[in-house]
Amino acid sequence: MKAPYSSMHSSVLPQGHYLFTSESVSEGHPDKVADQISDAVLDHFLALDADSHVACETLVTTGQVVIAGEVTSSQWVDVQRVARDVIARIGYTRSAYKFESESCGILTALHEQSADIAMGVNRTEDKEQGAGDQGMMFGYAVDETDNLMPLTLDLAHTLVYTLARIRKEGKEMTYLRPDAKSQVTLEYDENHHPVRLDTIVLSTQHDPEVTQEQIANDIRHILLPRVAKRDRRYAQLLEGDFRLLVNPTGQFVIGGPHGDTGLTGRKIIVDTYGGRGAHGGGAFSGKDPSKVDRSAAYAARWIAKNMVAAGVAREMLVQLSYAIGVAQPVSIFVNTYGTGTIHDEKIIDIIHRLFDLTPAGIIRDLKLKNPIYEQTARYGHVGRTPQVVTKQFIDGNGNTFSREVELFTWEKTDKAEEIKRLIKEI
Repeated sequence: MKAPYSSMHSSVLPQGHYLFTSESVSEGHPDKVADQISDAVLDHFLALDADSHVACETLVTTGQVVIAGEVTSSQWVDVQRVARDVIARIGYTRSAYKFESESCGILTALHEQSADIAMGVNRTEDKEQGAGDQGMMFGYAVDETDNLMPLTLDLAHTLVYTLARIRKEGKEMTYLRPDAKSQVTLEYDENHHPVRLDTIVLSTQHDPEVTQEQIANDIRHILLPRVAKRDRRYAQLLEGDFRLLVNPTGQFVIGGPHGDTGLTGRKIIVDTYGGRGAHGGGAFSGKDPSKVDRSAAYAARWIAKNMVAAGVAREMLVQLSYAIGVAQPVSIFVNTYGTGTIHDEKIIDIIHRLFDLTPAGIIRDLKLKNPIYEQTARYGHVGRTPQVVTKQFIDGNGNTFSREVELFTWEKTDKAEEIKRLIKEI
């Protein structure tokens, strides 16, 4: 690399250029701890009863976890054991963290789902299944990366994901603790293409005996080279001059749920597009797929990604809106930001032809009644790699069993060829 990780920075940009920033957080961030517990509880209910309805909220703070919400299921789950296993997997296994998997108190307050909501959601015919709530959901895709995600967010996720890998390997940077945050600022040209890395901000929790100089040096010479190896575009960005800010407050010893109370659903921009596109406001984690906050947001991403993959536009935003208890969307909206190759009306026509956007249709086509959600609760619900994995679960009697499931089905570009064919017909 020509000038690796320089601290040089200039605030003067060419005319028409601008800076854009996205952030990410590690799996040890308190809000993400809460998200992962909520989704692990959801997964266990779905693994035992695919028709379970779950709306699970989690709060984590010093030495304490509170799990509350609504559940309708034929099965029982050992919620405390599930939560402790999640906390241990993340890495909160030392009493020094003031939040530790086996010693923290866990209060559960789960009760049955409202009968008023159930009337609209539970229908005898799946095709009549109404939306679990009203609201609008957005999906977005852009051709800045191979996974059709904003480059700012993609790099921010990779920084904290790679840092967590280093921590869990336990060979380098052995002072790392689970909580961390990243922020990436890129310069874009007048055509909205990323051209330069401007700033990386990285805050990582650490043991008290390490110096800030050592952390910054390790970030430059251990973390960033590993990130550069993961993707050609990352390597190009990291070769230039950019500002690197590591633990800007001076130290970050107190962190995780001890340093900041965490709640399910407080990282919705990290979960989606890093501030690009739009967000309807509804969180995802802890909600079964009858809640269109989650399932329709995944469907909107599926649509947008396939449209961009098919060459319909360089960039696309898709909005779906629903009314509680009503199956068909109230409205469908698209925005190609001036990059579309066909009119918006034709795009919406293609959407109507190829995508069943009733809750039952989305759940069927994206296989959403499977226990696939805990993995979504860290490093983004979108932009991930579709894959088949084997997961372990615990039944109500404490027995362990396995399920093979397909993750991130909404990231497939399986409709792209059909879209190309329809473009020629209409």
